[in-house]
Amino acid sequence: MKKLKVALLFGGRSGEHEISIVSARSVAAALDKKKYQVLPIYITKDGHWLAPDASQKVLSTDFEELIKSQSTTAIQKIEREMSKLSKTSRFSFDFKKEKIDVAFPVLHGPFGEDGTIQGLFEMMNVAYAGCGVLSSSLTMDKDMSKICFERAGLNVSDYMVVMRSELQENLNTTLLQAEKKLRYPIFVKPANMGSSVGISKAKNREELSSALEIAARYDRKIVLEKAVDAREVEVAVLGNENPIASTVGEIVPCNEFYDYEAKYVKGTSELYIPARVPKSVQEKLQKAAIEAYKATGCEGMARVDFFLERKTNRIYINEINTIPGFTSISMYPKLFAASGIDYSTLIDRLIDLALERHADKETNIV
Repeated sequence: MKKLKVALLFGGRSGEHEISIVSARSVAAALDKKKYQVLPIYITKDGHWLAPDASQKVLSTDFEELIKSQSTTAIQKIEREMSKLSKTSRFSFDFKKEKIDVAFPVLHGPFGEDGTIQGLFEMMNVAYAGCGVLSSSLTMDKDMSKICFERAGLNVSDYMVVMRSELQENLNTTLLQAEKKLRYPIFVKPANMGSSVGISKAKNREELSSALEIAARYDRKIVLEKAVDAREVEVAVLGNENPIASTVGEIVPCNEFYDYEAKYVKGTSELYIPARVPKSVQEKLQKAAIEAYKATGCEGMARVDFFLERKTNRIYINEINTIPGFTSISMYPKLFAASGIDYSTLIDRLIDLALERHADKETNIV
């Protein structure tokens, strides 16, 4: 049987660059070499694409341990080596010439999860795993996704949006508006980042001012949300027109909330799969996950994150991740493993879904 040629894209111009490498290592290991010929394509932090041989060297680096160790010296050494590769191994990749059957982007955050790389695949008429252009761009923007969620009848916590230019012009006005509309504690988030990068929880004006400054480093649009006393739960979704939802997972962060450090550095957050919720609540969460998935036009895969209010079990949708983490500790593959779909089977299914969608699109007149 002829092997499918899979282009595995990772790295990218994002604050989640290293996490992307860790995810790609896991995906590469799970791809059945009897079925697939894997071409790794590493995208540097400044946007250069490296040839497969050089990309494989990057893929062989254990970034998971580097991230956990937080060894600045070790990370800088690796980055210097990667910089050398970038200068000597850049290439122009022709997907058609290489006869790529399917692209599998493992690019978290901006320039990977926001519709940009998906648009490139569409222009080249190449099948690709995961969500399309519209759903990727919609769900990447926390402001726009909340509008879609509300239109679908899903609960979102009270929020407001501010632009970086407004902070530069009159920070005090924003502080007063937030205190009046939301009250403390307040979550402050860059509108277009993932893996909790740039997110802070503010309990007073001084912390709010600092949180806004941090978020503004990552994005020109900033979302402020009223903090809900809630548990953090997640549902993985898989499919195109008829998606399925996994069992529900619960995260008990080692920090005050599930931030970047709690996810990838400390690694001591507690995960409960299935979540410790009544069956009726689990079913409501799964139903809400499918509704959110469809409301934003998702296809292929996504992880839907919720807040479950402690006192009432009221469900608030937080966000959708269209290229969820695929590391050894990531919830998306863990949730489906607990639902009877192991990692390799999950990857196979994502590739099948990509090819099915592409074949369906090819039946269009233009």
